[in-house]
Amino acid sequence: MAKKRGGHAGGHGWFVTFADLMGLMMSFFVMLVAFSTQDQQKLQIVAGSMRDAFGVQTETRYSGMVEVDGLPTRPRMKNVDRTPEQSEQVTTPDEKERKRDRGMRIPVDRAFAPAATSPRQAMQDLPELTELSKNVMIEETKEGLNIEITDQDGRSMFPEGAKTPYERTRLLIQKLAGPLKAMPNRITVTGHTAASRLPPRPGYGPWELSADRANAVRQILEGEGILPSRLFMVAGRADTQPLFPDDPYIAANRRVTITLMQEAPPLPAGFAK
Repeated sequence: MAKKRGGHAGGHGWFVTFADLMGLMMSFFVMLVAFSTQDQQKLQIVAGSMRDAFGVQTETRYSGMVEVDGLPTRPRMKNVDRTPEQSEQVTTPDEKERKRDRGMRIPVDRAFAPAATSPRQAMQDLPELTELSKNVMIEETKEGLNIEITDQDGRSMFPEGAKTPYERTRLLIQKLAGPLKAMPNRITVTGHTAASRLPPRPGYGPWELSADRANAVRQILEGEGILPSRLFMVAGRADTQPLFPDDPYIAANRRVTITLMQEAPPLPAGFAK
């Protein structure tokens, strides 16, 4: 009795594979259509829930009944007993710890708000200083409010190797002196240089240059009416504190830093703790 060899008893084998492919393609296009219009709020809620579920949430904050920007609160994901307006007043344990560490410096922080705005406004008042604003960085640190007068490529604030600033730099410092004079805080002036691959000039190196530039800025500030008693320190740091540690040779590391010191307010005479 002869037997048939090869072939498929159930019909054409390629038809089943082709049907599977068509089904997958149809599902793919349905998915594309479904994702073409997104509800941003729902997407943020889903993203926040996924982040919380997978344990990548790094910030704890109460944000009301709906998570903001996809960041849910880990301890209580839905704060039904707080409205979003009330949630902004909640102080987390970390914030309490930071406030306890800073102590009496908290009111001083608020006083720095106009101090940071005034120098920017002073530079905007003079059109000739608009371009120089790129050479000024204003930043609040734990030491106080830093006003960094930095060099930029192709635009330095001091002549090469000289302690006397350019006239445009002098004009800039004079404009910055006005807001500084209105604040009661003490001031420090620190000069910095960038690292150099060239050997220093005999008898006059980065330490001397940075100190002389800081002293030149001090003289300009005093000439604008800032009392010498308010100047706490004038120092040169050479290249020991680069603004950009990853690249100590760039021009921006050459700078003079004017710091409005963050201090506790002075106690009245006869005050006993």
